[in-house]
Amino acid sequence: HAASNHRRPCHTMDKSITLPPDEIFRNLENAKRFAIDIGGSLTKLAYYSTVQHKVAKVRSFDHTTKVINHDKLYEISVQEEVTARLHFIKFENAYIETCLDFIKDHLVNTETKVIKATGGGAHKFKELIERKLGLKVDKEDEMTCLIKGCNFVLRNIPHEAFVYAKHADSEFRFQTTHPDIFPYLLVNIGSGVSIVKVESEDKFERIGGSSIGGGTFWGLGALLTKTKRFDELLQLASKGQHTSVDMLVKDIYGGSYGSLGLTGDLIASSFGKSATADKEFSKEDMAKSLLHMISNDIGQLACLYAKLHDLSRVYFGGFFIRGHPVTMHTITYSINFFTKGEVQALFLRHEGYLGAIGAFLKGAEEDNPNQYSWGENYAGSSGLMSVSPDMNPMQRARSGTFDMLEMDRLERQLVNLPLLQDPSSYIPDTVDLTEDALAREYWLYCFEDALDGVVKRAVASQPDMPEAAERAEKFRHKYRHKLETLRHQPFAYGSLTVRSLLDTREHCLNEFNFPDPYSKIKQRENDIALKYYQKAVKSLEQLNWEEKQFALVRGVLAGNVFDWGAKAVSEDFICVYFPISERPWLIDSYDEWLERLKGPPHKCALFFVDNSGIDIILGVMPFVRELLCRGTEVVLASNSGPALNDVTNGELQILTERIAAMDPVIQAGLSEDRLTLVQSGSSSPCLDLSRLDKVLAMVVRERQTDLVVIEGMGRAIHTNYYAMLSCESLKMAVIKNSWLADRLGGKLFSVVFKYEVPAVKTSQDSVALTPS
Repeated sequence: HAASNHRRPCHTMDKSITLPPDEIFRNLENAKRFAIDIGGSLTKLAYYSTVQHKVAKVRSFDHTTKVINHDKLYEISVQEEVTARLHFIKFENAYIETCLDFIKDHLVNTETKVIKATGGGAHKFKELIERKLGLKVDKEDEMTCLIKGCNFVLRNIPHEAFVYAKHADSEFRFQTTHPDIFPYLLVNIGSGVSIVKVESEDKFERIGGSSIGGGTFWGLGALLTKTKRFDELLQLASKGQHTSVDMLVKDIYGGSYGSLGLTGDLIASSFGKSATADKEFSKEDMAKSLLHMISNDIGQLACLYAKLHDLSRVYFGGFFIRGHPVTMHTITYSINFFTKGEVQALFLRHEGYLGAIGAFLKGAEEDNPNQYSWGENYAGSSGLMSVSPDMNPMQRARSGTFDMLEMDRLERQLVNLPLLQDPSSYIPDTVDLTEDALAREYWLYCFEDALDGVVKRAVASQPDMPEAAERAEKFRHKYRHKLETLRHQPFAYGSLTVRSLLDTREHCLNEFNFPDPYSKIKQRENDIALKYYQKAVKSLEQLNWEEKQFALVRGVLAGNVFDWGAKAVSEDFICVYFPISERPWLIDSYDEWLERLKGPPHKCALFFVDNSGIDIILGVMPFVRELLCRGTEVVLASNSGPALNDVTNGELQILTERIAAMDPVIQAGLSEDRLTLVQSGSSSPCLDLSRLDKVLAMVVRERQTDLVVIEGMGRAIHTNYYAMLSCESLKMAVIKNSWLADRLGGKLFSVVFKYEVPAVKTSQDSVALTPS
């Protein structure tokens, strides 16, 4: 464990922190700006740093000179790139001196002369911070910071808000972020309660509050139970029975009170029995009764304000909640009871950081972070640690003290695909592994099983770097640790899905500077496939119209199977290629598609492509060529950055140029601007249609896109299988995983060919959102 200070080892930190400080305060030497939020017991620190990491770039060879290496398609170079990252760290106030010492020792050249501070403790520790860090402390209004932080996480972290359901398979139900986050009610429960109505980025007002809040629970709890510690009180409450202290409706009426619609086990009077009963009450029962009393009170207040202002989204946050299941359950229960389910109680995964994030944003207005999109970095975030009182206290002491959130600035602004039928109900993922224990076990096993292969491939992709093996081992360790966490806490990073497992793996690879482990394989596959392009087109041209349409679809499906490096490419590839199963396929609307092709051409098709090599060159390109010949414009959307062996936008530019040199149809498409290549803004093997490059969304609108084609298992089955679009869509994939095939009722290499036409809304009925 690194000591916090070169001069004196610090023991207080070691007891509580399982990580050495330099793993907690990452990239400190490049820190540019700080903000701090000091509450009654926890300090939240935010800072902004620049991160240097390697990226793989492809560039075309200069074909004018005779290059010796002319058989290679393009060259891949690994370059250093600098990106921005936000770090948020939470620790107990007891460690504030130690942490400030560590920061001071590792701050090299921060440009910041001021540290933005908020929270009740900002005043108390002002002198200490100024003395230790030599920075001026600038105080910011707590409520403004809170709202700013709340807006930021709701906008940038897809699974930020959740509903807590105690008795469900998965207690945490994550909400998809509504594209329009306003208006909402924020109920912040600190020592007291503040109720704030938020209408827009800068428009909010405190519409009410209560002096009966977290401090009341703590204070009265301490008087009743002689326990001075907040967490201990909650632990007592989680074991208590409130009915021995509270007077229920049935205690008064002997049963329910039918004409008033009150059930017998409803609390008629909190602590009502303690006035008359002649006995000692247990600490547990009193703590439980007190928790119910305060939660119900706050719940009822929240409901009345929500109803009064006609708001259906209510977020709860603040020191009182802190992710404690008992508290979340009592508040949820009370909200459901008082509004008969019309208002939802929502909690936030990072609610502890809202003030720090807001203070940070206040200090960063000159380079406005709101003009970018940000994404949670799974490699550097510790996830939602359940601090439930019934967990092993040792484990709790650790997870409660330190947790971290890291967010990376994304190169592009991400927005919804304009063709989503209802963005607010769009869920990218097909299976939620948080709720499906069998699927979760299978996929976690799968990813663990594949780890050796990924490590080998990572090392092989950097043959000239001797320390690659050591980095790859660090990657293995980190990713395995993430899988372990997810096995015990599937909800750690929001809904657990195949997509989040893949994305976490990509984040961990990038963390240890493996930007593109498949680069060499992709290059080889692209090379081989290009040699067969003309032959493939020629053999297609010899078929009659109907045979050709079927061959084109089979070509895309077959290409999609050649995934992990083509084992053997037969000479007459397009005729003898992978034996796609006989029709009828597992999901088969090919006849409807063929019928549609007999009609007028589509105006513009947006095609989300998948793998490099045979897939893109011998599968997708001939299909695109046919669309162009029909008079349909085509937009090819590919990943902005590498993920597995998917073709990236940079690679696709070069491949398309090479194909255009051999094929006048593609050449004409490019020169007449009828074939456009756009990056998707994603670096994932899956596809989230609510987070796409703004430029892509613009092109889709301008070209009046009326057909969306999504290809491959990651994009069309793990994600978007049930996605409802407002135009025609085509989802094509071959299932290359026997467990998944079995799940969908097919066998390995079953084909999914799903052609969907949006149902026309009539005034009487709304579209049924059932999977077709």
